[in-house]
Amino acid sequence: MDIPLAWLVAGAALIVAELVTGTFYLLVLGIAALVGSGIGYAGGGQLWQAVAAAVVAVAGVVWVHQYRKRTVSSPMRGLDVGQPAVFESWVNRSVGQARVKYRDALWDAQVSGDAEGQPGEILYVVSIDGNTLKVSKTRPA
Repeated sequence: MDIPLAWLVAGAALIVAELVTGTFYLLVLGIAALVGSGIGYAGGGQLWQAVAAAVVAVAGVVWVHQYRKRTVSSPMRGLDVGQPAVFESWVNRSVGQARVKYRDALWDAQVSGDAEGQPGEILYVVSIDGNTLKVSKTRPA
């Protein structure tokens, strides 16, 4: 099998694999392999095939990474913001650390605002930082 055909097969396989994953990284790598194949069929040597594929791959992966960083947020964050959590107890009242019951489980929470901190008090999730809920007495808009 000649080298341009190997690039073509690899590119097609990566694009098919992308259809399963949906991350766009494999799509970029598949396109890069197709560029390498095109350079090979146009008469370019193996070095130029590899250089062209590498340039397209690196540029594409950087672009996809920047795009995903700008547009994709944590799906949990969007679903949880504004949901009620029930105050259970203070862990350290002076710094606002508490335990709240949210989704039938106890969570660490950082309380902000004017919450009284009485057991059973309803607080609302403002954001999530790792495994810690940021909660407030007022529901976020």
